[in-house]
Amino acid sequence: MRIREAQATDRNQLLAMRAALWPEGSLEEHASELDATLGTGMSGTLPGTTLVSQDEDGALTGFLDVGLRSHADGCDTAQPVGFVEGWFVREAFRDRGVGKALMRAAEEWARGHGCREIASDTQVENEESQRAHAALGFQETDRCVYYRKDL
Repeated sequence: MRIREAQATDRNQLLAMRAALWPEGSLEEHASELDATLGTGMSGTLPGTTLVSQDEDGALTGFLDVGLRSHADGCDTAQPVGFVEGWFVREAFRDRGVGKALMRAAEEWARGHGCREIASDTQVENEESQRAHAALGFQETDRCVYYRKDL
């Protein structure tokens, strides 16, 4: 297994994995976000990247989007924090250390950008993700339900 930063040639495989992770998003939305990150090295207005895991045949087995945020719940507000924006491993490659390797690479990326903390989130009902985060040393800081309203 190899972990590296994504390249433009990974686009189609990444789009398929992003659609699996976030099925409520359209392919156009996924492509727009991915193209922006691949093209600029930014996640919005702050640095960000997509890390990928690759098997011995060159196929992508997972990805992790990581970026900087000015703050994250439960983290020191005096400095930026690395933030896991998305984390996905193809089902056939789960429980083989792929997710852990991606997370370790994200931690290194965040350290390289001066961060002393990395944060993440998941949906309340996603117990598999909660267990994966806990297994890698993340501590739960809060539970929240977000709301929105059209004006």
